[in-house]
Amino acid sequence: MIGFVLSRIASAALTVFGVIVLVFSLVHLVPGDPVEVMLGESAQPADRQALRVALGLDKPLPVQFASYLAGLAALDMGKSLHTRRPVATMIAERFPATAELAGAALLVALIIAVPLGAIAAVRRGSAYDRLAIAFATLGVSIPNFVLGPVLILLFSFTLGWLPVSGREMSGALVLPAITLGTGLAAILARMLRSTLLEVLSEDFIRTARAKGLPEWGVLTAHAFGNAMLPVITLLGLQLGTLLAGAVITEIVFSWPGLGSLTVEAIQRRDYPVLQGCVLVISIGYVFVNSFTDVVYGWLDPRIRLADL
Repeated sequence: MIGFVLSRIASAALTVFGVIVLVFSLVHLVPGDPVEVMLGESAQPADRQALRVALGLDKPLPVQFASYLAGLAALDMGKSLHTRRPVATMIAERFPATAELAGAALLVALIIAVPLGAIAAVRRGSAYDRLAIAFATLGVSIPNFVLGPVLILLFSFTLGWLPVSGREMSGALVLPAITLGTGLAAILARMLRSTLLEVLSEDFIRTARAKGLPEWGVLTAHAFGNAMLPVITLLGLQLGTLLAGAVITEIVFSWPGLGSLTVEAIQRRDYPVLQGCVLVISIGYVFVNSFTDVVYGWLDPRIRLADL
């Protein structure tokens, strides 16, 4: 098990380094000059050059990249080109909001997906099953930037039950969490239904039923444990995408998280902030997937043996 965990850590570290290289390269290839954004088009060439030298943007890209790596090694992501504040501080201020939104969305997804997928599998072919499939298809098909405004129009403007945007007011988390969690719920419900149908057709399930075990006991004691392995894998993959998917949701609801900070950095051509946001989101995605691999290997020894 230790060797399996170490291999996943090494793979995650290599992936993170690749992300650092890719993000640094792509950000600097984006059209636009941050100096021009900061000083305006009417600034004098001498002023532009002086600011470019002060920010280190006059150096070759390999030198800038080496300086960036040295800063990351010291847990220093640099300073914002726009506010001159440390990037790490800005991210630390916004990360709790994104983590709160992702956690709430995951909770919403599990509350919806587990009973929906389980009952649909047990009542295969019934009206409930068809309704569950229709919900899953609809949930996957509707993007966040469509579902979010619809929920705002219904629950904020029409009914007046929940706030439109922000994080300060009571109930402000409800609509963003539902918007972000609905798509994940649809995917998880379909996967849980599919795996449960496969498990419920196995011989050991028929044996448990033949012994007189109630249907609920068959599901909880025998079916769920065997059906959850693929679901855990999918959940780990989708949990990582919650951080990236939160970008659109945060913009729609003016949620003060990493997503909105990323968009602000793009608009301002603020390279250090953009690099920091993408790096944190990517590391979170890699960490969640690596942790999922470890959990999967712990639950299923065949995965560990296959890597030996």
